[in-house]
Amino acid sequence: MGQAGMAEAAVRYLRSVRATAPEPVDALPRPELRCVGADERAPLDAREFRRVLGNFATGVAVITAPPAIGDGSPAGFACQSFSSLSLDPPLVAFMVGRTSTTWPRIARAGVFCVNVLGSGQGELCRAFAVSGADKFAGVAYDAAPVSGSPRLTGAVAWIDCAIHAVHTGGDHLIVVGRVNALGAEDADGPLLFHRGRFARLAPP
Repeated sequence: MGQAGMAEAAVRYLRSVRATAPEPVDALPRPELRCVGADERAPLDAREFRRVLGNFATGVAVITAPPAIGDGSPAGFACQSFSSLSLDPPLVAFMVGRTSTTWPRIARAGVFCVNVLGSGQGELCRAFAVSGADKFAGVAYDAAPVSGSPRLTGAVAWIDCAIHAVHTGGDHLIVVGRVNALGAEDADGPLLFHRGRFARLAPP
């Protein structure tokens, strides 16, 4: 068969395939998002859950917010469940327990700053992990450029955000922030958390 014959055969084949192609299938509706019910929980021991998940090393950050109307002082808490989320638009996320007494103050402010702690800031992290104390006593900071949230001195990086969305996640809330400004400092390295203890990156 010559090239012309091969081309004609190919055209006939493509026409036959097109003629017998099935109709497009409608997409299934998106599932309804909801919390897991108490009777649907897997039979996992909470201590074993923490032990196994503790093998995933994370950075450590302090989430801060300026005083909202009616609040006399800034708000802040230590957080290891922080991550980048989206490049376009620039979004980050952190998780906070529903029972947190600091979160309502951050929510009222509507803005926050993520302060990524450096390897020598373990004591600062412990101070912000305490509930009910004046966490900013003796802590050096200035104002993040857009939100005015406390930007902690010595942090290796800071991300200035406005609250973009809040989602439920079991006994935690997933807070999404829209990034308005950010920066990083030259430092020895980040503070890490692994198996219930602080750690540092090994030198190269």
